[in-house]
Amino acid sequence: MRIDLASVPGSPERPNEDWVSAAVPASGGGVLVTLDGVTPPRGEVGCAHGVPWFVTRLGGRLTELSGSRRDMPLSRILAESITATAGAHRDTCDLSHVRTPQATVVVVRWDEEWVEHLVLSDSVLLLQAPGGEVTAVLDDRLDRIPREALRTADRADALRNAEGGFFTAAADPSVAARAVTGRTPRSQVRAVAELTDGASRWTDTFREGGWAECMAVLRKEGAHGLIGRVRALESDPGRPLARGKRHDDASAVYAEL
Repeated sequence: MRIDLASVPGSPERPNEDWVSAAVPASGGGVLVTLDGVTPPRGEVGCAHGVPWFVTRLGGRLTELSGSRRDMPLSRILAESITATAGAHRDTCDLSHVRTPQATVVVVRWDEEWVEHLVLSDSVLLLQAPGGEVTAVLDDRLDRIPREALRTADRADALRNAEGGFFTAAADPSVAARAVTGRTPRSQVRAVAELTDGASRWTDTFREGGWAECMAVLRKEGAHGLIGRVRALESDPGRPLARGKRHDDASAVYAEL
């Protein structure tokens, strides 16, 4: 088994709001967890702790439960983890605020028989078959919303965790039922990768290659290599971004099973 991961902040002046972990439980198999914290616009968010605090606690709980509770499906584990994280600051913060700390979620868990996955919001999961074919598992609800509908923070807030909009892990455990989930026989998976949207730009923004080519970069150059390629493209003035920040927090984890 080989596991390689990296997480690089978008700016040295701001804390990294991504969170990545890998665990190899004593019982066997493995777990990968990747969160991309949602950066709130300036102003009141109803929470005194901030996004890095939130993703650290949510990610830690997800990793622990995914490794120790094989009897629980990943959607239930996400719901339990959201509940526990909300309970850690419910008495001090307004968790009903639309901009309460929140994050995208990708979880992969495997044992000798199955590879299970969960994806919520716009981070990316890649599954590579023994023959080299790569399947991208995506929650594309955010991409299906017209850009003009997200042009202002208020418009985006109205669509966040709402019917007809998109969903993130915040304080309501019911969003776990909205996640894209599934499982694949272990024999049909050679490698997996998780990417926050700051790292997946190599494919979905800059179009440097498809998901199979992205997986090849991860295999040959590692997570830092892929993120370095993204940073070089972002710094090229001849390649304006279609949308979003010039440099975003970027995280990737790659595992050969």
